[in-house]
Amino acid sequence: MKFMYRAGFSLGFAVVLSTAFGAKAQILSAKQIDSVAEKTLSTFNVPGIAVAVIKDGKLIHAKGYGVRSIKTNQKVDENTLFGVASNTKAFTAAALGMLVDEKKLSWDTKVVEVIPEFKMYDSWVTSEFTVRDLLTHRSGLGLGAGDLMIWPDSSTVDKKQLIYNLRFLKPVSSFRTKYDYDNLMYIVAGEVVARVSGITYEDFIESRIIRPLGMQKTAASWYRLKDKSNVIDGHAPYEDKLLTVGLSFGELANAAGGIYSSVNDMSKWVTAMINGGRYGNELEKKLFSPAVAKELWTPQTLINNGNPSSFSSYGLGWFLSSVNGKFQATHTGGLSGIVTQVTIIPELKLGIIVLTNQQSGAAFNSITSSIRDGYLGIKGMDRIKLYNDNRLRNEKEAKEIVDKTWSAIATAQKSAAAKPDVKNYLGTYKDAWFGEVTISEVNGKMHFQAKNAPKLRGDMTFYKGNTFIVKWYDRSLDADAFVNFSLDNNAKADGFKMAAISPLTDFSFDFQDLDFKIK
Repeated sequence: MKFMYRAGFSLGFAVVLSTAFGAKAQILSAKQIDSVAEKTLSTFNVPGIAVAVIKDGKLIHAKGYGVRSIKTNQKVDENTLFGVASNTKAFTAAALGMLVDEKKLSWDTKVVEVIPEFKMYDSWVTSEFTVRDLLTHRSGLGLGAGDLMIWPDSSTVDKKQLIYNLRFLKPVSSFRTKYDYDNLMYIVAGEVVARVSGITYEDFIESRIIRPLGMQKTAASWYRLKDKSNVIDGHAPYEDKLLTVGLSFGELANAAGGIYSSVNDMSKWVTAMINGGRYGNELEKKLFSPAVAKELWTPQTLINNGNPSSFSSYGLGWFLSSVNGKFQATHTGGLSGIVTQVTIIPELKLGIIVLTNQQSGAAFNSITSSIRDGYLGIKGMDRIKLYNDNRLRNEKEAKEIVDKTWSAIATAQKSAAAKPDVKNYLGTYKDAWFGEVTISEVNGKMHFQAKNAPKLRGDMTFYKGNTFIVKWYDRSLDADAFVNFSLDNNAKADGFKMAAISPLTDFSFDFQDLDFKIK
């Protein structure tokens, strides 16, 4: 497919400046950014991308490339709206910082003081859990724990149920000792914003941050957009084709990843962050104090990045690291069919925003790194080739694992060996926090249906022993899973556990945290 693009607002230009290392930085011109973006579209099969660059307080490049949806072929421009996904987390942290400025709470206020019903698996952790802990991915829970309550679609779980269910999620590490990315705690953080401010989280974000900054087309969620005439569809690759995908979750998860925005609007947010929360023609207005600005970008939780010569950590709503000797604040975001990246290098007063409507992280990394290299004086790096080589290698390894599994299934189906009686596995099963799953027989096949997550439905096929494979009807999920049954003394199933087949399965499919028991 040949991708088209529409010229947007662009004042990109080539500049040469000295870096701290004495190298000359060759900043990409507008045409060079265009070239990188167009090559990224075709290399990673991304329908549409929008890119913005902020330098020294000015928006010097804002432009769309490709199309909003393969269904309509309408072109992306600088005002096209994308789900920014987890880039919402920085807004949530900033909102709490504003309430800290107003002395309505502190970073170390205990969560139970605001939400008395808040309860973790361990009672001591519950009593010690602070607002700061909500934002720093150090709860002790595993990667993406509990995300199946909000993913991959509009779950029937409400906020009250979600907060109640936290008590059933078992920790995998000691409290405050290890980084594991977490979405649910940001949902709780949004509830703290609501209870302390007296208005909904969404109203706070829109009235206190989005509107003051002049982000006119932005809303706290897709559902709150006033004009949906210029919004993308998400896309997921499947068997060398692209599938359009719907929304990943409902209003419940807004504080973790709900905001929809454009590169034009997001540039205003990034500019305010570069300016320490200040905005306006003369920077005469402020969202939050210098103290809060400093706290947002202060390392809170160390991340082991395998490189002892540079640091990597999480602050409050931002990943913090050093890149070529310069401090960097960044975040990525991912929904079904959408991935995004915001990158700030404060010392250079540089901001880079990349929004895409396909779930290839290699795509936004290629563009961000190519632009950033120019400012840092890094030469000779073909970022598109680098990220594409890594992508192809990872996909090849994952395909080999998945193909081996399905080959074993094909062999088992042809085998004369006795296969288990399907009727021994039918029934309704329940996990403490995820809820019910029904295993039934439909049209001669075992069928899996999750009650609270409608998209998690599909046919089941015998694999080996007491293990089956569930193949989801929605192929854009790319998350087929093992279902391993346990048996009672009568050889009837009394529970099951799950695990993703592919190592590339999104971590928010936290199947490994489920423990179903027969009802």
